[in-house]
Amino acid sequence: MNAEFASQLLGWKVVRNGNLMPNTADSDNEASKIIAATVLDKLAVPRGIPTGVTDPKSGRPLERAVALSLRQELPHLDHGRQWHVHDAPVPISSFVQYSHLKEVDRLVRTNAELRITLGRDYLIKPDVVVSLPGRTENELPFLHAAVSCKWTIRSDRVQNIRHENNQMIRHRRERLPHLVSVTAEPLPSRLVAIARGTGEVDAVYHIAYGALATAVTELGASGKIQAAQVDAWDECVALGRVRPFPELAQTIARW
Repeated sequence: MNAEFASQLLGWKVVRNGNLMPNTADSDNEASKIIAATVLDKLAVPRGIPTGVTDPKSGRPLERAVALSLRQELPHLDHGRQWHVHDAPVPISSFVQYSHLKEVDRLVRTNAELRITLGRDYLIKPDVVVSLPGRTENELPFLHAAVSCKWTIRSDRVQNIRHENNQMIRHRRERLPHLVSVTAEPLPSRLVAIARGTGEVDAVYHIAYGALATAVTELGASGKIQAAQVDAWDECVALGRVRPFPELAQTIARW
């Protein structure tokens, strides 16, 4: 129920006072630190030494790990399709459903009134993209999945995910791609903030889902975290919007 790469990315980092803290934890939130530390214990990540990603804020280690996992898994799950996984930012206008945005952008760049009216926030470059070949040799590839990788979830990042996905929903022609997010966020109350969405995100895939589920249950039973965090996790599970990362490739391959 955890990503194979979870224990390589998640670990301990040195903070300003010289102490170690989980590299997914919010230093200003005690529940975040306690849950993140327990998740590391469940993943058998040793305490007392710096491990995992030392600078997770860049997001690139998570993006590369997600892309590599999908690149390896998708051909095994469906070898009949020609999967292409991009881990470098690719504009959605490179794909058949959004190719018309190239002309829109050309017009916007030459017309000040259009820039004011339309803006340019439709020029989205998802963190990880899964595409399939076009129907003919001359047709652009088909955007099958757009994966937003967020090391942690903060209120601004939730809004960014929703805004970009709404743009892709609004501007697409033909079938909508899978719109999903991958995260390592340890705090259920932040995960539920995106799980409660109204359809902008198909699902959020957690790279340490199994470890997090066990950690929240144990910490809640011992009274080390507030019941509100347990309730938030239960809501995430009940909504079915926060799921184990290993299910991502299976979902992309089956639909």
